Amino acid sequence: MLNGKTAVITGASRGIGAAIARKLAECGANIAVIYNGNKEKANAIVAEAETKGVKAMAYQCNVANFEECSAAIKKITEDFGKFEILINNAGINKDMLMLQMKEADFDDVLDINLKGAFNMIKHSYRQFMKQRYGKIVNITSVAGIMGNAGQTNYAASKAGMIGLTKSVAKELAGRNVCCNAIAPGFVETDMTEAFLNRPEITDTIPLKRMGRPEEIASLAAFLADDVSDYITGEVIRIDGGLAM
Repeated sequence: MLNGKTAVITGASRGIGAAIARKLAECGANIAVIYNGNKEKANAIVAEAETKGVKAMAYQCNVANFEECSAAIKKITEDFGKFEILINNAGINKDMLMLQMKEADFDDVLDINLKGAFNMIKHSYRQFMKQRYGKIVNITSVAGIMGNAGQTNYAASKAGMIGLTKSVAKELAGRNVCCNAIAPGFVETDMTEAFLNRPEITDTIPLKRMGRPEEIASLAAFLADDVSDYITGEVIRIDGGLAM
């Protein structure tokens, strides 16, 4: 259980991030919902978390912006006193073959997915060191492990998150801070159901179905809990066997 702990979750207004926020609140954690564009959805997640009897607040922040991340972490620390859990979930995709990909398409995906995780960890790093405890969970992807045609930008960003995870884990292990990554495969969200949940896609998955956000959230809750204190630097696939 996460009673009394506080979790900061980026990209928490929808999809996997929202599912993680719900699950951690259900486990007793206070929730800081980081969102970029949709304040209404972020506030809905806050309201839902509060029904679990925990404290929850929403913060607008473009995670690609170094200074905005600094300001968000500072405000969260003022509002909650401290936080023990950081979930780097915010991400975008701009899928196309590399031949058609513009420089901005590559930069935008790297800035949100990879630099965003760096920014949030960078501004949380000193607090984790000082309190000598923390759980960092980075949401990467099996695309970062196996690559995927039409996703050179996305796969590169997610592979970078894996390297980031392993390096941060080694740096902070002496301070009792664990850093791990979750690598989902195809997951049913409002962004993917229209074009991924089709027989030609699901037939490539050994379990013959897409994953659910709640399944990713359960794994995130495990990695955020004290029961996982001896796990760090790991990349855990949750993909129905796709990347076996």
